[in-house]
Amino acid sequence: MTATAPARSAARTPATALLPRLVLVLAALLATLFTAAAPATAHAALTASDPKDGAVVATAPTQVTLSFSEKVAMGDDSIRVMDPQGRRVDTGELRDMCSGSEIRYGTALHSGLPNGTYTVAWQAVSADSHPIAGAFTFSIGAPSATSVTLPDRQAGGGPVGVAYGIARYAAYAGFAVLVGAAAFVMLCWRRGAAERSLQKLVQGAWVAVTAATLAMLLLRNPYTGSGKFADALDLTGLRAVLETKTGASLVSRLLLLGAAALFVAVLFGPWARRRKDDGDTGPAGADDPGNGDLTFGLAVGGTVVAAGIAATWALSEHASTGIQTGIAMPVDIAHLLAVAVWLGGLAALLTALHKAPGIEPGAVHRFSRIAFVSVLVLTATGLYQSWRQVGSWSALTGTEYGRLLMVKAGLVAVLVGTAAISRRWTARLAVSRETTAGETTAGDAAAGPRPETEPEHEPEPERVTVPADPERAAQLARQQAARTKARQQKVRDADPGRTGLRRSVLAEAAVAVVLLAVTTLLTSTEPGRAAEQEAGRAGANASTAVPDRPVKYTLPFDTGGPNGKGTVRLELDPGRTGANTLHLWIDGADGKPLDVPEAKVAFTLPAQDIGPLPLTPDRISPGHWSASGVQLPLPGEWRIETIVRTSDIDQVTVKKNVKIG
Repeated sequence: MTATAPARSAARTPATALLPRLVLVLAALLATLFTAAAPATAHAALTASDPKDGAVVATAPTQVTLSFSEKVAMGDDSIRVMDPQGRRVDTGELRDMCSGSEIRYGTALHSGLPNGTYTVAWQAVSADSHPIAGAFTFSIGAPSATSVTLPDRQAGGGPVGVAYGIARYAAYAGFAVLVGAAAFVMLCWRRGAAERSLQKLVQGAWVAVTAATLAMLLLRNPYTGSGKFADALDLTGLRAVLETKTGASLVSRLLLLGAAALFVAVLFGPWARRRKDDGDTGPAGADDPGNGDLTFGLAVGGTVVAAGIAATWALSEHASTGIQTGIAMPVDIAHLLAVAVWLGGLAALLTALHKAPGIEPGAVHRFSRIAFVSVLVLTATGLYQSWRQVGSWSALTGTEYGRLLMVKAGLVAVLVGTAAISRRWTARLAVSRETTAGETTAGDAAAGPRPETEPEHEPEPERVTVPADPERAAQLARQQAARTKARQQKVRDADPGRTGLRRSVLAEAAVAVVLLAVTTLLTSTEPGRAAEQEAGRAGANASTAVPDRPVKYTLPFDTGGPNGKGTVRLELDPGRTGANTLHLWIDGADGKPLDVPEAKVAFTLPAQDIGPLPLTPDRISPGHWSASGVQLPLPGEWRIETIVRTSDIDQVTVKKNVKIG
């Protein structure tokens, strides 16, 4: 509910008491700015391919290979190569070519492939459980038209992706409420275990996280593959999912939720009855000699089960990849538990304020202290994850992940501000209760001792004679329930402090719901560090020529013989990888076309050890030569050599470096 620690001493000045809280809030905001509730490192990204995207090769390759930035899971059908007519030309057998830190996979191609443009489509599952996919083309001999059409659906997108995202959100929310509400009952308000509203809240959370986990298990195959709901019941695909790290984690979560069901049954069964019989209202463990063993067992068992469920996320998603995974996974577990205790406890407090008239201010104060500890844990784990994954401030504004983090930071600021309002209402509620108790004590003292025939007791409920007619009996029961509900509502509304606290906590809960939704989006978004690295790689391979403008230049030459001086004008259109059209003009010293005996051109890409690639253009007219279909397979800084021969013995080569995109 609140991210501020209760005051330890009334002697502290307001400024002194506020300073450490402001420091903590700032640290929490900074941590939130750089991390999500489920910390993420980097999704895998394609770093290289052979042949490269857009390359034009002279002879047919024997295989296609792909390199990735981190470990991925691929199957025999993960790499598909199609000819211009859309026919498969790969063997369908995946080759694992990983060595050391190099992550590389490939597939063999059939021999004798004809010239034309070929399409490579691939899909994989990164080590953080997210599906990735892509496609590119290369050409043999020369580019050609192709009839291959690739699906517009992104990996993990479409209706199945939406359904999987909803299930992921429900799993996070259900886990948070399940753990946080149970912790609220045991640590803040033990008598709440007998409240039906809190029982329904915890039971509903268990159903939500269980159903969501089961849905994720069934949807995992179409989510990472075809994107069709029908494949959710494919037993072969389900068996393949169970063999993955994510599938094993989902099954483990279901088993741990079975243990959580036993915990909930004991919490709201034997433990709740003993609390009610003892009139227990304080935190678990205080003045509890008769039930200490059961309370201790529930506390230890519940903590182990909650940590185990949190570990199913940490061991299969973002925290399990990248650097320092041995530290990142325990930190992720602590982060998830802190989120659950804070937000789930907030949901339990809101339910108690709305449905249970008898909640004591002490329970609210105890939750305030627990929320303070949760924020401390969130701050520490968030700062570590910020160092681990964000990388730079430029990623904050330049990537989708960074922009989502800024939205989340704004929501946290609103949540902290609303918590401060709740804090003030909590103080007013406590003062109101103390004043009421003081007035009651003073009134009793003035009236003197009560007669022995007038014992204190709660007013007896209204007795209703049940008629023999079942319909009439049901009608009277509904009326009695409505009167009881109205009486309880009147009691709740009579306390302005309680009403104000309930409204402010409701506002907190609404912000927390949106905050959890943004956090869920962050878990499926490529982090800023990975996005910047991928953009850097793309920039290195991007076009370096002037966009949509052919390469043009003019150079002087001198062969040293008669009529050996002049200029060479060359134009390469469009000046990009693939097919180009070349025009060459040679003028004499007088500026008129010079019809030389021989003119040749050669292309060399020194950075890739390609070339020289010789070219003999066709003579079009005196002083003008041309060639079409000039293939430049890769982008980079090419060296163009023009060879001019003006006689049998007089020849010169002029060179020019140009950037080809």
